[in-house]
Amino acid sequence: MTVGLPVSDLGRAVPWYRRLFGLTGPDLRPADGVVELRLGPIWLQLGEEPTARSGAEVVTRFGVDDVAALRERLITDGVQVGPVEHVPRAVDFFDLLDPDGNHLSFYTVL
Repeated sequence: MTVGLPVSDLGRAVPWYRRLFGLTGPDLRPADGVVELRLGPIWLQLGEEPTARSGAEVVTRFGVDDVAALRERLITDGVQVGPVEHVPRAVDFFDLLDPDGNHLSFYTVL
């Protein structure tokens, strides 16, 4: 599976996403203005294109082993994140926005 997100500036977005996911570098540059990062079984495709929004907001969610630990690491790295929300017997999660306003969410299944 490949999930594509629009970004206004790949030079800013690629380091931000590498830091977010603890990656050492882009995996693929299949075309001008496109970088793909391998995240386990999926690819995250960052495409340099207009980031204006219209219609419904899309949220891209990523499952992780320990959402609280990830949140603390991101805070230490200077990433602005929301609080951990707890849904009893279901999930813990937090949300954040990338520099272009893409809505991301990280969760741990309980």
